[in-house]
Amino acid sequence: MARARIFVVEDEPDILELVRYNLVQHGYEVMCVLSGEEALTQIRSRVPDLVVLDLMLPGVDGLEVCKTLKQEVRTASIPILMLTARSEEADIVAGLELGADDYLVKPFSPRVLLARIRAVLRRQQIAAPAVTEELVRGELVIRPGRYEVLVHDRLIQLTRSEFRILHLLARRPGWVFTRNQIIDAAQGEDSSVTARSVDVHMVSLRRKLGPHGEMIETIRGVGYRFKDPEE
Repeated sequence: MARARIFVVEDEPDILELVRYNLVQHGYEVMCVLSGEEALTQIRSRVPDLVVLDLMLPGVDGLEVCKTLKQEVRTASIPILMLTARSEEADIVAGLELGADDYLVKPFSPRVLLARIRAVLRRQQIAAPAVTEELVRGELVIRPGRYEVLVHDRLIQLTRSEFRILHLLARRPGWVFTRNQIIDAAQGEDSSVTARSVDVHMVSLRRKLGPHGEMIETIRGVGYRFKDPEE
């Protein structure tokens, strides 16, 4: 099983190192940054399983980082554990109302932090639907929970619509999907995918996947299907 990836945002180097050390010792993959601006950039490029987020950050503070992550489709489902020196009820409530999953007031025990992280990750795993499970199709890996696609361990940058189309097809290798079914799956909350644009999305998707783009087959007059790499 892959190690959980945890992103720590904390502007105090001593606390950041304390958290990083304890998480690494317990088998987590850890990424660390000192500012809210850098956190947003890094989290968007490599979506983690959980964010440990200090509220008192210079520039873009923790509440703004939390709000931004929860408003964006790709990062909205990431659980957030707040760290704060503030013990005022209003600040804690504000973070929870923005979508944070839990909080810990400084100073804190590393053991308590680890217990809270395990609890949040456990709740997230229980709540996650089956469609968030990682798909492996030959050298192609699709991670719905992170909106990531890898080919030979190399991250492939896809648009939201391209990702949804690929995920739809790859979940049922050999099954033919009509253009209308693809439109329904890819649109989500927007309307950027139309009958005319499906073919354009397929061309772009195949190009980005390189040789693995051949897994997406055109069924003339019907639609598309994902070829099972084991066939």
